[in-house]
Order: sequence, then C-alpha cells, then structure tokens
Amino acid sequence: METAIFAGGYFWCMVQPFDSQPGIESVVSGYTGGHTKNPTYEQVKSHTTGHTEAVKITFDPEVISYADLVTIYWHQTDPTDAMGQFQDRGDNYRPVIFVNSPEQREIAEASKRALQASERFDKPIVTSIEDAQPFYPAEARHQRFYKNNPVVYAEQEAGGRADFIAKQWADAPKVD
Repeated sequence: METAIFAGGYFWCMVQPFDSQPGIESVVSGYTGGHTKNPTYEQVKSHTTGHTEAVKITFDPEVISYADLVTIYWHQTDPTDAMGQFQDRGDNYRPVIFVNSPEQREIAEASKRALQASERFDKPIVTSIEDAQPFYPAEARHQRFYKNNPVVYAEQEAGGRADFIAKQWADAPKVD
C-alpha cells in the first residue's frame, strides 16, 4: 500500500471522489503543512496554524495508480485559484498536492505541466506541489462526512464545486 495526500478546499468535499474508487483502502480527512502539532478543526479554521485541510489516501498501486489519483484530484478542484476553492476561502483551503517521494513529485509535476499545456483553463495552473509534512487526522465528526451528514455535504457541494466540475470537466475522460 502507498499513500497520497491532496488538499482542495473543504476536506469534506474531497473524500467521496476517491472513496468510491477500486483499490482505495481508506480516505482520511485531516490537516497538514502547518506548524502546530495535533491541531483542531477550530485552530485550523482560525488561519493561525499554517495547516491546510487535506485527505490522506491509502491505496493499492497495483489496482489504481498514483497518476490516476492525480487525475481524479484535478477533476475535483479549480487549479487556477491559489487562495481557496469555490466558497472555501483562505490558506487552509488552498490547492496542494503533497508528495511522498521523488516518483510522486515527477508524476504530479508532469501532470501539472500537461494540464497547463492542454489550455483547458484560461488562467495559469497555480496548484502547488509540496513535500508531504506530518498529517494529523481530523476529529471523528469530519471522517466520511459525505455519508454521515448528507444534507450539509450537499450544501457544501452547492457552493460552486459541483457546477464547476460539470462545466469544466464534462468532456474529460474518467478514471476507470
């Protein structure tokens, strides 16, 4: 098993697209990239910890590749918005691919270059690619939020993400 870490707005909205894929053992919501050990949701939300809300995915690379996970990630985010995602504003919602190895960095950077070259977006691709930092799982109430709180989850998705995905990625091939 390997891990991948992605940040793209509320972590609540980043779980379901990965959770439903074959070869995914777990998708954990949490915090990473900051300077506070074991931060709470309230601390991260206050923009004082340096952390970003993210998901840590444990996957079987013989079933689903890291490159496929990166593709799924792009299809969930606005890679041209460096200071948040949709209605989620601030540094704790910035889009980041956190890489665990030189191989992951190479795949992520090549994918980012290909996305920019595709001219799918009118603005530059600003999603950052950073070395993985300690990952702190979020409180239990944030895990599998889309299943446990479907009404609130739907309200978050209605904040622009679902419409953006439908418009921007409608013609994109899906990961099988």
